[in-house]
Amino acid sequence: MASIYQLKQKFQNLLRPLVKQLYKIGVTANHVTVFALLGSLGVSFIVWQNGNEWFYLIPVWMFIRMALNAIDGMLAREFNQKSNLGAYLNELCDVISDSALYMVFVLAANVQLVTAVVILSIISEYAGVMAPLIGAKRRYDGPMGKSDRAFVFGVLGVIVGAGIFLNFIDYVLLTVVILLTFTIFNRVKNALKEVKNG
Repeated sequence: MASIYQLKQKFQNLLRPLVKQLYKIGVTANHVTVFALLGSLGVSFIVWQNGNEWFYLIPVWMFIRMALNAIDGMLAREFNQKSNLGAYLNELCDVISDSALYMVFVLAANVQLVTAVVILSIISEYAGVMAPLIGAKRRYDGPMGKSDRAFVFGVLGVIVGAGIFLNFIDYVLLTVVILLTFTIFNRVKNALKEVKNG
């Protein structure tokens, strides 16, 4: 199924000149990964403490974080900075960041739905990470991958910040829950298919 993740290559090409400059001044992939985590926790804390009008920070940060995620990957791959520690940081920091950013929506939406999104998001990433354990590639299948969730929660941040359509948010989150369920199924199915056909 289609996913915003498929646009990643074009986004990376735009960032490549910046990545080269960061490498020249000694910035590593792990530096960028940890910075993205700290930024996510900071934005979550600010929104949590200050309420709805500060939800505008979320879409801004989601875009910045998407760029940071692309940058750390490019530094690791293109400048020989891959490491075992980096692999752990990349996966764990993303899950922690997502969970923190999503959980602030309990200020404006159904607590059970927000919690379900957080739990299913973690499971979907776990399903993707498990694929190499059976000999498949790390799975990024949609329809509700990390980039797709960033887009949805960015839009919701604008809506909450504007104080409009608040009753509509629960229906959006319910849709996300359903799509995350399909995402988990697709990642498991496609990993098994890849190994079978490999």
